[in-house]
Amino acid sequence: MEIKDAVKALGALAQESRLTVFRMLVEAGPEGMSPGVIGERTRIPAATLSFHLKELASAGLISSRPEGRYILYAPRVDQMAELLDFLTHDCCGGHPELCMPAAVSVPVPAPKRRAKR
Repeated sequence: MEIKDAVKALGALAQESRLTVFRMLVEAGPEGMSPGVIGERTRIPAATLSFHLKELASAGLISSRPEGRYILYAPRVDQMAELLDFLTHDCCGGHPELCMPAAVSVPVPAPKRRAKR
């Protein structure tokens, strides 16, 4: 990860609503969530939420995909892992094991597909 990409990602997360949304999406995992569900849980107005989702996507931290009539947003765990790796690269004078568990990249399962009815 380039320093400019790390700064953009950290800048996107340096806002309370975006950090809340990102953490919620991380908890949801690769299945993701619709903006409607995110808005209900966070009480962020739709127009404001749209702006925050755009900022997180622009920083490469989330992705969107169509699912029927909806758009689902999910965390880009690969980018999150890259950011953590960037932040802990030279951790503890060359002893990255001291930074555990933050320096550990966790494999992420593929998103579950909904059964067609």
